Amino acid sequence: MDRIRIQPIAAFKDNYIWMMHDRRHAVVVDPGAAGPVLKALDQQGLELSAVLLTHLHFDHNRGVPHLLERGSIPVFGPLLNEHDRGSHPPWPAPGTVPLDCVTHVVGEGDTVTLDALDMRLSVLAVPGHTKGHIVFLERQRNWVFTGDTLFAGGCGKVFGGSMQAMIDSLDRLATLPAQTQVYCAHEYTLDNLRFALAVEPDNGELIARIEAESRKRDAGQPTVPSTIGLERATNPFLRVMEPQVLQTLRTERGVDAGTRVASFEALRAWKSAFTS
Repeated sequence: MDRIRIQPIAAFKDNYIWMMHDRRHAVVVDPGAAGPVLKALDQQGLELSAVLLTHLHFDHNRGVPHLLERGSIPVFGPLLNEHDRGSHPPWPAPGTVPLDCVTHVVGEGDTVTLDALDMRLSVLAVPGHTKGHIVFLERQRNWVFTGDTLFAGGCGKVFGGSMQAMIDSLDRLATLPAQTQVYCAHEYTLDNLRFALAVEPDNGELIARIEAESRKRDAGQPTVPSTIGLERATNPFLRVMEPQVLQTLRTERGVDAGTRVASFEALRAWKSAFTS
């Protein structure tokens, strides 16, 4: 049996901070708030040994300075490039949170070694939501921490680059093995799936997924992790050239999308304005 456990820590309204641990040492991914992490560590008697950051938006790193007050630990994350620094939304207020909290800059092709958990994570660059966005892939266990790039049933907004970059990043994630578990950073699933149903109303797998995920939420359970296979079958942003997606864009949005990026851009604009 795998000695590593993984659990979500809820933060803010709908964030998930992911914690991996072996009942002694813990690693957290995207700690936007320190309080819930410290509470989980103390309740379970765990020692924090590292932090992983997928991107440098405040709701993913605001808790880092407070966590580091307990001791010096490595913080693995992307380079804070000037584009992301300049385009970072001023939340909660400009200058209130240090963005330069990464102690170990990692990027495409790097491997993060977590000695305390005897774990190695591959780093993949997935620009789009931010220019410097990365994901962490645990190939042995088929886990991928996708931050705000790939959501369950959806994808992040494009702040950090071109629509082409974002669809390329999503296409890249879609090539991972179908059984890969997708640990995204927000509980947006039902909202995303309602939009997906507007795009593909005849998708039987999508209809079944909405029913299953609704039962989870009714029971107070997270809808994540998802899997890459499930996303391929139901996530419109991984299905941009499917016939019904293209037909719906024509009839509902007046867009005749002839390329993957044109279809993606039309879907992303529609999703941003969508109300179910």
